[in-house]
Amino acid sequence: MFIVNVEGAIWKNDKWLIIERSKKEEHAGGLLSLVGGKVDMEGHSSDILERTLKREILEEVGITVKDKLKYVHSTSFVIDTGENVVDIVFLCEHDSGEAFPKSPDEVERVLWLTTDEILSHSNSPIYLKKSIKHAEALLQVHPI
Repeated sequence: MFIVNVEGAIWKNDKWLIIERSKKEEHAGGLLSLVGGKVDMEGHSSDILERTLKREILEEVGITVKDKLKYVHSTSFVIDTGENVVDIVFLCEHDSGEAFPKSPDEVERVLWLTTDEILSHSNSPIYLKKSIKHAEALLQVHPI
């Protein structure tokens, strides 16, 4: 059984919205990350990944993104508790609101960084760098 997690590579004014995860977080505390979270069980539903991502973005950083989300890539990993996670990343365009750490138990800081700043940041894990590279490549082909 997998935990399903969704993340948004949020683009605005040639920068990505990146969070510094709270040090209280069980997984990757203190590291940089895209905004996102776990998908809840809903039974029969549609657009569950997209709706979950929009909800998580609003809950964690207080902004909305435009409806048209573009699939970037998916990965799997195992967290410290031994649980398997499938992670799906979507390219998102900022719609409204000013990002701030709305959920301090999850988000320490909010940063708008260029691709190069993310790739060279000492707190950027390799999986974040890969996601940003994939999102950047998608942007080149399908600008938002």
